[in-house]
Amino acid sequence: MSSILNNKFFAFLKLIRVENLIIIILTQVFMHYLVFQKIFDDAQIPSNIYIKLFGLIVISTVLIAAAGYIINDYFDVKTDLINRPNTVVVDKAIKRRLAIILHITFTTLGIILGVYTALKTGYLRLAAFHFLTATALWFYSTHFKKQLLVGNIVVSLLTASVPFITFVFEIAYLQKTIPEFSVHHMSVILSASKITLIFCLFAFITSLAREIIKDMEDYKGDKATGGKTMPIMWGIQTSKVVSFFLIAITNILLLVVVYNSLKYKGLFFTAGNLYIFFGLMFPLLILLMMVVKAHTPKQFNHASRMLKFIMLLGIGYCWIFYFS
Repeated sequence: MSSILNNKFFAFLKLIRVENLIIIILTQVFMHYLVFQKIFDDAQIPSNIYIKLFGLIVISTVLIAAAGYIINDYFDVKTDLINRPNTVVVDKAIKRRLAIILHITFTTLGIILGVYTALKTGYLRLAAFHFLTATALWFYSTHFKKQLLVGNIVVSLLTASVPFITFVFEIAYLQKTIPEFSVHHMSVILSASKITLIFCLFAFITSLAREIIKDMEDYKGDKATGGKTMPIMWGIQTSKVVSFFLIAITNILLLVVVYNSLKYKGLFFTAGNLYIFFGLMFPLLILLMMVVKAHTPKQFNHASRMLKFIMLLGIGYCWIFYFS
């Protein structure tokens, strides 16, 4: 890994967490084209004129997220040198000066695009999402990350905001372009709100569990650099219990989704229910066992990667929703 990261291009991709940015893009694209598009098409509401504006929203979100990853690595060099020395790129392949320039550039471009898209929707106050996100990412890296629960919750809220931003801009644009949209299409707004809430809850809880697992993985470096994360303050065992219950709660909420589907459709063996059982709940049960058995940083890393994969599977449910 370290030899690959000597290449500036690959080091840059590592710095901006390109795999996470792809997940952000997939989340917003799937929410737009598979979830909201289906809801709007069923209600015969034209929204194809929104495509160009939607693309700018995705780019804005990705730029601000990339800036957040950069500034996080910028301030976290000492900790990363202890936890994962072979993957550090700041001060090695990429100079600190260049890293801060990239952060400022990406943040500025992201906010400018955010303001532009907010103006185009007719609701300038929506630009607050981009300002708040950029600000939260800065303070996460400088203050919140090593504090008890604060950093975990901030990251989880930002993760949950990815599908939420898509929903807010989508509805705002339709309200601008279609007279009395909220009056004549309240059922559409409620339907889109419900599915968005499900995705946001799933993203928040799984992200929170993953952040705690990552803190257990990074215990040694965080403690050496004055961190006050949950594993340091409450211990590894307590942190494992908390992450265990968060994962269990996720499974319970997924069962609620299955129950509501059964109540609405009167069928148990639907594509959606089978996907939830075998594509989400079963992997989550495997993850529970991984967390229980984990004791080393490598084992916690495997659990963290497993949960990221499950989060990706959660995004995949958009396809089931579209074709159901």
